[in-house]
Amino acid sequence: MVLLRSLNPLAVARGDDLDAAVTIGDTVLSRSAILGAATSVAERVAQADRVAVLATPTAKTILAVVGALIAGVTVVPVPPDSGKAEREHILRDSGAQAWLGETDDHCDTLPVVPVRLHARSWHSYPEPAPQSTAFVLYTSGTTGPPKGVLLSRSAIAAGIDALAEAWDWTWRDTLVHGLPLFHVHGLILGILGPLRIGSRVIHTVKPTPENYARAKGSLYFGVPTVWSRIAEDEEAARALSGARLLVSGSAPLPVPVFEKLRDRTGLTPIERYGMSETMLTLSTRFDGERRPGWVGVPLRGVETRLRDEKGNDVPHDGESIGGLQVRGPMLFDGYLNRPDATAESWTEDGYFKTGDVAVIDEGGFHRIVGRESIDLIKTGGFRVGAGEIETAILGHPSVSEVAVIGVPDADLGQRIIAVVVRKPGSPEVAEAELVELVGGELSAHKRPREVRFAETLPRNAMGKVQKRELF
Repeated sequence: MVLLRSLNPLAVARGDDLDAAVTIGDTVLSRSAILGAATSVAERVAQADRVAVLATPTAKTILAVVGALIAGVTVVPVPPDSGKAEREHILRDSGAQAWLGETDDHCDTLPVVPVRLHARSWHSYPEPAPQSTAFVLYTSGTTGPPKGVLLSRSAIAAGIDALAEAWDWTWRDTLVHGLPLFHVHGLILGILGPLRIGSRVIHTVKPTPENYARAKGSLYFGVPTVWSRIAEDEEAARALSGARLLVSGSAPLPVPVFEKLRDRTGLTPIERYGMSETMLTLSTRFDGERRPGWVGVPLRGVETRLRDEKGNDVPHDGESIGGLQVRGPMLFDGYLNRPDATAESWTEDGYFKTGDVAVIDEGGFHRIVGRESIDLIKTGGFRVGAGEIETAILGHPSVSEVAVIGVPDADLGQRIIAVVVRKPGSPEVAEAELVELVGGELSAHKRPREVRFAETLPRNAMGKVQKRELF
């Protein structure tokens, strides 16, 4: 099992070396250039166990990651915007022995191994064991410092191959995205995916509508914030009409954005679901139904189920909410240095407890309601998903963004509150109007008890709303 299949020297020798295998900003790399430069990196780090990479959107970041993988060295991607305390925790917890590639003024705690774009080596390294750890990805939970997620080479290969089947992703595609290179979406799927499948990739550095329109790809990755901006830019949206697939993930795609994107590009977006611990496990398919607000069916090799608080099965009726559990070959091997958290996350029969709540319909289609810890609201004896209320409110023409939370209430247990951002230049909307909108589309007990208006919603680098900052 060769993880970076399209960099295999035999593939290059057969003439499969594309002139522009990877384009990132103004830098263009062929497959032979990547292989030669990355192997030069491998020679410098081959004796290390783990190296940290400051994951800026540059060619040197890509070569650093690929070089370490060639040598069988575990990569610890570090977000460039991480604060001092977070960065120190990642380095200390991971046991990284050096910085590999570009650094900044705050990266003075470890030796630095340079990455040179034009260096070349053709030394041959044996393929590391499939079960060896390729990455330690740090993911923030609801409490405590970020945990290191251990992802093996075999899990990454299985995840990419399952997506290739679901999306009909082949070497003929040109993938375009401008996502950060320190997580599953942008780095593993967005860079290693093309290097395994053999397709071209254009990283736009910044995911602006203009950059996406200019790239002329066949397959596009974006988070909802990116797609919202593209949908509002009619010229950019129409420029994407020649693509094959538009893929949205990392957060729910609002239904109005889904519909406007479809109307202006002529393409119905693909939505999918995953997390650092699981890679991607659910997606709508290239040849299947694409339903706004739903993330599709299990990928090849994936099994899912819903459980209530007592561990009982939740019916697949499209309405009943339960905790989502998954198992499959692309799941992680546990949390680094956290056997307690690892044990708590798995069931005895091998399912990972995602911490998300969802519904599944009779046909196996999944809709993610949100995080069990914050998006499952228990009010007046009812279990309510924040996501369905948000979807209803986003249907109002004056609403740009919304986050629904449940706050403690002496009478109800939790009181539903909606935090709303108005669209610039749109007519003002009254609180009562939004409450009535929800009551007309959903059950009466799902109506917000309060609507607050805000200029913006707090988001992280992936575009996910940070609801805990709203309490």
